[in-house]
Amino acid sequence: MSRVARLGAFIVVTLAILVAGVFIIGGKQYLFSSTYQLKAQFDNVVGLDAGGDVRVGGVHSGTVRSIVLPHKPGEKVTVVMDLGRSTHEIIKQDSVATIETEGLLGNQYLAISFGSARAAEVHNGDTIASQPPLEMADLFQKTSDILDSSQQAIQNATRAAGNLDSISAKIDRGEGTAGALVNDRQLYSNLEQTTSAMRDTMVHAQAGVTDFQENMEAMKHNFFLRGYFKSRGYVDSGELAKNEIERLPQGAPTKQFTYSAKQLFDKQDSAKLKNQKSLNASGEFLANNQFGFAVVVVSAGMEGDTQKELVLTEARAMVVREYLVENFGFDDSQLKTLGMGKQADTNSDAGWGAVQIFIYPAGTEIPPNKQTHPGVASKTMSDQPVQAAAAPTAKPQ
Repeated sequence: MSRVARLGAFIVVTLAILVAGVFIIGGKQYLFSSTYQLKAQFDNVVGLDAGGDVRVGGVHSGTVRSIVLPHKPGEKVTVVMDLGRSTHEIIKQDSVATIETEGLLGNQYLAISFGSARAAEVHNGDTIASQPPLEMADLFQKTSDILDSSQQAIQNATRAAGNLDSISAKIDRGEGTAGALVNDRQLYSNLEQTTSAMRDTMVHAQAGVTDFQENMEAMKHNFFLRGYFKSRGYVDSGELAKNEIERLPQGAPTKQFTYSAKQLFDKQDSAKLKNQKSLNASGEFLANNQFGFAVVVVSAGMEGDTQKELVLTEARAMVVREYLVENFGFDDSQLKTLGMGKQADTNSDAGWGAVQIFIYPAGTEIPPNKQTHPGVASKTMSDQPVQAAAAPTAKPQ
């Protein structure tokens, strides 16, 4: 082959490689395919850069086109993203954008959740909801606080155990007051009181160690506690009955909203909200209208353990109430909860249960709060008044 032919072949191969590279890079950046734009706003993008991945259901489906800083303090950072047209059928108005990290120290990318089937479609240029990203500094601070508290509990337990061992050893050897204990009843009584006080100290120390073990076990589930809280949807079961009433009031509500639990929560046995924006219609009504009080009533299907389903409905009522109180301006003392447990007629979706919000006019008497015993999260179904079990069933709004 002549020199000119070899030079020509080299140029052709180089151009082919260059064109292939352009198409590969352009394909990843969606330069040669049909796209549409969406926006999301964050207080802090924690290292997300323009050109970063956008993933829908864990699949690369777009890129971050630009990140726009706010024009004045108090406003949010706007992230503009290009998405492939194939995602238009699964991203809805109630989809939520979050900033995630690949592994422990990986790059940041933008993740978008699937929308619900009943939600409206998004359009080019729409802004969808977002969740604040997980900041490493806050996690390190929380971890440090947990370790400090746990270390103090272990020190208390060690000191108490050392004192008790020292006293026991002296009694075994017959030293000190061991002989007097046989004849002096008063001395025996005094020592018994001292031992009882030390026993109480050991109980408190053991409780501190138990808290430490629970914190450490929580950290095992995922990086810096994140998965532990996500799997439950709520943190303190002792708060479940804080705003719970024992029954619904007499009379019909002036307004009611009904949702399928499957529409709002991420799992059938979870109290973690998935599509909380679906609750915005009821929240706006509470914020913009006069009313006496309202009740979040949650029921479950007939499957599962009775007591567990009761606690689950109480937890779901609590997190729905917290979302409405935190995002809409009204007197939070006017919003109560009622967990119904298993109900045969709940208009439930495949046993998930239902969430109903009943709004009563001014002048309606608020029923008393549900009473709980120490150490018990809530009453069993046998303790529920008949009227609560016969709560009105509303049609979806």
